[in-house]
Amino acid sequence: MNKKKYISLAKKSANIQINELKKIKKTFNSSFIKAVDLILNNKGKIIFAGVGKSGLIARKISATFSSVGIPSFFCDPAQALHGDMGQIEKKDLLIIFSYSGNTSELKNMLRYANRYRIKIIGVASKPESILLKASDVKILIPKVKESDVTGMVPTSSTSITLLLGDCLATTVMQLKKFSKEKFKVYHPGGDIGNSLLLAKDIMVSGKKMPVLNYKKNFKQALKIINQKKLGIVVVLKGKFILGLITDGDLRRELKDYSNDKDLVKFMTKKPLVVNENMPATKALAIMNEKKITSLLVVQDKDLNKKNKTLKGVIHIHNLLNYGIK
Repeated sequence: MNKKKYISLAKKSANIQINELKKIKKTFNSSFIKAVDLILNNKGKIIFAGVGKSGLIARKISATFSSVGIPSFFCDPAQALHGDMGQIEKKDLLIIFSYSGNTSELKNMLRYANRYRIKIIGVASKPESILLKASDVKILIPKVKESDVTGMVPTSSTSITLLLGDCLATTVMQLKKFSKEKFKVYHPGGDIGNSLLLAKDIMVSGKKMPVLNYKKNFKQALKIINQKKLGIVVVLKGKFILGLITDGDLRRELKDYSNDKDLVKFMTKKPLVVNENMPATKALAIMNEKKITSLLVVQDKDLNKKNKTLKGVIHIHNLLNYGIK
């Protein structure tokens, strides 16, 4: 076979699925609204279930819900027969996926849920299926053409089921006012979590900040730099930033060392500051551009004011320790 045909076969499969996925809009009806309401008002856990390929899709959607702070887990209907049914409580919500809706392994789970009046959202393509008959909210998923050569292997059907689950999740996220800040809480590790870190998340603050009153002397500035080990001293007048002295500035002044030397005379006035809600990645970009190793952090409201209150200090080592690059 001409190897170029590989691409045409893949494109043919992709085009079938892309066209079939457009049918998802048929599911955005009153049943979808009821499903979203049940999820929003649920006081317990969201439990996803499914068998075979539908089970794999259910696992993924459950993981998505959990990742955005909605307590959820997957329950295998076959394993549920052997004790796992005890995980499901009356206050929980069951969301069950089955393209045919007639998978035999679902019967005992449906019977258990109905007996204890546990709410069920059923997702299937057959309106007369056992799943939809037993469900409180019936989401009828469109029948689709599978994209394989036989037209029988679950491809388009699993894709449209996954799409529906993701649409449920993203709708609920928006209604719950989910944000990047909340996402960061549930994803503290990895590249995604790191990319969402803000200046205030990684800055040195409080007693760890290298600060000194402008009336203090050269020797005291040197002492602060040695103690705090950030290579700078922030000169304050009251609570406001007056200037910045680096260890380089101090070394250059050593030749004319005088304990009474006025710090204001050799400090950098109006040092560069960033707001506390600036992404850490942007802070690193500024450091690289300006060829500096530290940034002063202030509140958003102070950024354009003459007098700025110091909130913290970001050193390049903070960024590197968090894996920001």
